[in-house]
Amino acid sequence: MPAESAMVKPTNKIVVDSTNLHIQTKEVQTATNVYPGRLLKKGTDDGQVIVGDGSNPAVGWAGYEQTAKKYRPATVDTIYTVNSMIAMLNGPGIIIVGSLASGQNVSKGALLTVTTAGELTAATVGTHHVYAQAEESVNATGGSQDIMVRSLF
Repeated sequence: MPAESAMVKPTNKIVVDSTNLHIQTKEVQTATNVYPGRLLKKGTDDGQVIVGDGSNPAVGWAGYEQTAKKYRPATVDTIYTVNSMIAMLNGPGIIIVGSLASGQNVSKGALLTVTTAGELTAATVGTHHVYAQAEESVNATGGSQDIMVRSLF
């Protein structure tokens, strides 16, 4: 039986399904690893964000197509700059394209947590905070790869 093909990764966008999508505009305090589709955490102030690193709870995903064109990088693979006003996305059930960390090989349904670079990695329930569930099987053993995930927050 052929694989289901209902969901397709969008081109130069990260939102696959926006049901329950919430959007807030936040200022990038420190740009290190703030790429579209990475997990974010609160910066110094509530209006600022930095890349999620597992030290504090993630508060959302770095958006792309919802960010004002003035601040939006050229592609989804381009980093945001300091002081950019970006769309921060969250909402249980939204499906977005995130970044699976290098060295990971996950199957559809795998539970995922955040790395120190805001990417996704396999989670151990009871040990890690789970932020997403894989919507496809992806092998990133040769380097970081895009992955469609269902946000769990």
